[in-house]
Amino acid sequence: ERSVTQSAHIVCPGCMAVNRIPRGRLGDGPKCGKCHAPLFTAHPIELTSASFQKTISRNDLPVLVDFWAPWCGPCKMMAPAFEAAAQQLEPRVRLAKLNTENEQAIAGQFGIQSIPTLALFKNGREIARQPGAMGAGDIVRWTEAHL
Repeated sequence: ERSVTQSAHIVCPGCMAVNRIPRGRLGDGPKCGKCHAPLFTAHPIELTSASFQKTISRNDLPVLVDFWAPWCGPCKMMAPAFEAAAQQLEPRVRLAKLNTENEQAIAGQFGIQSIPTLALFKNGREIARQPGAMGAGDIVRWTEAHL
């Protein structure tokens, strides 16, 4: 008898379909049942107003969002570290980036005052926030400390 807690709902970053994946198989390179794209690529996904709410609320995994903007120097400096953190944290945590220049309404909704800001969401709720650029190791440690 299998319980529901043994599988996780994962939102496909490509087509936004919600997939049910056995938790023990998350590291096996699962693909979307609808579009067949990989559910995890060890790279942060780009969020938009169309995908933000579904990504943070329908994933059974925690979602770490980097609120950034293209004109922000510290954001650009942190981008490779965030990329490296994705390789270490997936598939336990989904890493995502939100361009606050393009998605000002979402940045406003969450009261993002400075960028870069990392926000960790679990079950659709923000559980931790950290403003300022960090290195990959610090991103991983900070995220794990809040889970």
